[in-house]
Amino acid sequence: MGAIAAGIAMAGAAIGGGVGDGIVISSMLQGMARQPELSGQLRTNMFIGVGLVEAMPIIAFVVALLVMNK
Repeated sequence: MGAIAAGIAMAGAAIGGGVGDGIVISSMLQGMARQPELSGQLRTNMFIGVGLVEAMPIIAFVVALLVMNK
């Protein structure tokens, strides 16, 4: 049962991370299209945002492993 719970947790985290990355990158591209002179600053902020979004699936992976081992 723990393995099923871990799999569901990881699936949800992967889907959420993918959607979050898509939204962040889409917003950055829209901003670059509207104001090309800010592309460097937007790119820096996008990398920070993607890093924060990707932290959640990693945390979910660790929690899933802990749940599976109990």
